Amino acid sequence: MLGRNSRAGIALALLAAALYALSTPFSKLLLGGVAPNMMAALLYLGAGAGMTVLALGRRAMARGDAAAGNPLVREDAPYVLAMIALDVAAPILLMAGLSLSSAETVSLLNNFEIVATAVVARLAFGERVGGRAALGIGVITVACLLLSWDGAGVSLSTGSLLVLGACVCWGVENNCTNRLSERDPVQVVVAKGWGSGAGALVVALFAGDALPAAADAVCALALGFVAYGLSIACYVRAQRELGAARTSAFYAVSPFIGSALGLALFQTPLAPTFVAALALMVVGTWLTAPRL
Repeated sequence: MLGRNSRAGIALALLAAALYALSTPFSKLLLGGVAPNMMAALLYLGAGAGMTVLALGRRAMARGDAAAGNPLVREDAPYVLAMIALDVAAPILLMAGLSLSSAETVSLLNNFEIVATAVVARLAFGERVGGRAALGIGVITVACLLLSWDGAGVSLSTGSLLVLGACVCWGVENNCTNRLSERDPVQVVVAKGWGSGAGALVVALFAGDALPAAADAVCALALGFVAYGLSIACYVRAQRELGAARTSAFYAVSPFIGSALGLALFQTPLAPTFVAALALMVVGTWLTAPRL
């Protein structure tokens, strides 16, 4: 039977997944008026700003959980810096891929983050990956290759490759964040949001991206607060109870929610390869999910 902490961790991981699922389809809508690099910057700046307000409000009310009294320390610096650097690269790659691909395809490809997270957790931090999970990782990889196939020869689409690159960055970043899971999750997200947002903004400005219209900027910032800020805070808390690999497995429902939202918003006809990849993703996700 699951303990109370494990049940709370699972609930937080699922909530994080649902909130993050909003990011891909709604970012796709906003990319009509916001350049990809600028979109990446605004999403994280929205997360940082929103979580800063929450942190100030929590302090003013003298509330907070036990982790609030466990702030980041100097020894955490390597993981914080790695987390920020990877979170500059990942959303830029994701938004570039999203500008070239459909929202539902990008949402499903996000499941490759499970593969990257589990592989890094095993190789770098010694977390065990069982045979069942390894099979699931293989199935998800095949599904990603199928989604990435451009229909001509054996070449893969540029948009899909960019999204897979983002997933690799996030897989490494998930393991860095797991090293910080005992710290105050709000403080972690504030550092991640402001640091990654500022880094992505510098990249956007050097790339010549124009500042978006005020309405588009506000929408992007709000989306970042909900889909990145609140989602990451829940994810960090979940990692404290479940570990990086198990949290990522529960979080894997996010691509399916995102794909459903994308199909509903854009009414994209379903290609046979998408249907086949979706079926494989469901099987792979089931195999990688820990037994309860």
